[in-house]
Amino acid sequence: MSYIIAFLEGVITFISPCLLPMLPIYISYFAGGGERTTAKTLRGSLGFVTGFTVIFVTLGALAGTVGSFLREYQTIVNLVSGLIVIFFGLNFLGVFRLELFKGSNRTMKTDNMGFFSALLFGIVFAVGWTPCVGAFLGSALMLAAQQAHVVEGMLMLLAYSMGLAIPFVLSAVLIDYLKTAFNWIKRNYKIINIVSGSLLVLIGILMATGAFSWLLGLLG
Repeated sequence: MSYIIAFLEGVITFISPCLLPMLPIYISYFAGGGERTTAKTLRGSLGFVTGFTVIFVTLGALAGTVGSFLREYQTIVNLVSGLIVIFFGLNFLGVFRLELFKGSNRTMKTDNMGFFSALLFGIVFAVGWTPCVGAFLGSALMLAAQQAHVVEGMLMLLAYSMGLAIPFVLSAVLIDYLKTAFNWIKRNYKIINIVSGSLLVLIGILMATGAFSWLLGLLG
């Protein structure tokens, strides 16, 4: 269940207001200049998602390691993790706005971009845009810390990365056919933000009270 939540957080990250509008720009990077072809775009997008997946899974390993050291303080870990996720949710709902969650304006040369250069671009994205995707990435990391195990932390962030990567690759290849769907999402950002922020707040409350682990136990 927790992996499904992490996966859904990745999907919501993809349609967030700071990421989805940038998709055409990223796809033009994948094309590497000149005429865009499906093969070139697919190769570039796979390299890109591999790059940010490596960084996010590494962060998951770190979160799981920290959680394992704090296993005997699980109640405190749950409380702190939950409060952080609630904080992310309130920010997403617009209760307050922090400059911390604004994306980076970094760019890089992308002429003739191949798989490995796209992979590097994905790493730059993961580092430079972490504040932009920070709400749901942070929630996934808090879930990873609660697992208190390195491998489970890595798997948690892998699930998150797949939630972000799968729609990224599909959209890169099929963007010409998805413009209507993207326009609908843009028109309904307010509703999406309310639902997404509320989900974060709910997850945070469950984590802080320890009910999240209890719920996972019931579902397991």
